[in-house]
Amino acid sequence: MKVYAVGGAIRDTLMGLPVSDIDYVVVGSTVEEMIAQGYRPVGKDFPVFLHPETQAEYALARTERKSGIGYKGFHFYADSTVSLEQDLERRDLTINAMAQEVGADGKWIGPIIDPFNGQGDLAAKVFRHVSNAFSEDPLRLLRIARFSARFPEFSVAEETLDALKAIVKSDELSALSAERIWQELARGLVANKPMHMFQVLLNTGAAKTILPSSLSPLLAEEAFRERLIKYFEKTGNHLEERSAITLMNLPASEIRSWANAIRMPIEVRDFSEIFSDLMRLLNQYSSGVYPAVEILAWFNRADIWRKPDRGQALLGLAERLGCQVLVLIEAMRNAQALNTADIISGVAAEDRSNGERIGTAFESARLAAITAALNS
Repeated sequence: MKVYAVGGAIRDTLMGLPVSDIDYVVVGSTVEEMIAQGYRPVGKDFPVFLHPETQAEYALARTERKSGIGYKGFHFYADSTVSLEQDLERRDLTINAMAQEVGADGKWIGPIIDPFNGQGDLAAKVFRHVSNAFSEDPLRLLRIARFSARFPEFSVAEETLDALKAIVKSDELSALSAERIWQELARGLVANKPMHMFQVLLNTGAAKTILPSSLSPLLAEEAFRERLIKYFEKTGNHLEERSAITLMNLPASEIRSWANAIRMPIEVRDFSEIFSDLMRLLNQYSSGVYPAVEILAWFNRADIWRKPDRGQALLGLAERLGCQVLVLIEAMRNAQALNTADIISGVAAEDRSNGERIGTAFESARLAAITAALNS
């Protein structure tokens, strides 16, 4: 029985990047032997175990055979006869198909085992698939798109791009779960260069399947891509902001439909929708003369009364993108600063238990505060 560190941990170590998660593969062992040594089985599709002390995951070396549709449509075979090279051969990219033995003390020992020249492709900064089985797993397209955002200096090998296009033509992308699609897109959005992820989706034809129908043709326009790149650089790597910028030219209704389809987290969805509404408002009144009633409607939509931080974040993002929103920020602060007790005291005593009358009083007071800010 031998234990190896494999995959991304080896790649990141060679690149001088911090390693936060290590995948371990066990060669020459069986389920029974692992359990006898105190490892706790947790794998459903194939044998994975938790180390009795560190709780790290250890998987038996395995091979796989396509047996159905999608990234789950595989039959896995794992026993003591499966070699390390056979296990590495089923991995996606050569740079992720390297390993190093782990000694009894947990330290990595010996040379890097690299049967598919991952080190060469790492030096050449090329994403290259390991075997012809690559195109059998549709999830790999999204993984490479996400890797392209994380490692923007890498290019996709021509033969690997052909394999990715074959995935799109196979229509197996439709078999991906909504959760996995969002998970990969979200990781790409917060990476160094999100546009590289979108470029892979465009180059392979996957954009039309994965992204909102109105976004794909926009991304095909160079001017739009350049604008997004500039905007991404102004946001840091915040998921809500990156998502909102990507979707800001879409109507809120389309954002809602797509977000629900891919199980986007509600807070990210709402931020994107409300930001889209803000950009529509700013474009509609590009002269900078805003009707107070429209501003109040957007404040209510953003729920700046119960979520003031979100209102500030939305307007702050628009400001960083070069939009003239200082007057809206002032209007928001004016409206938020209103004294609740004063507003209620201005309602006739017999109406203070009437929710509709109270609500109307608040709307009137807020509208007056907004108007004052807009006219100042």
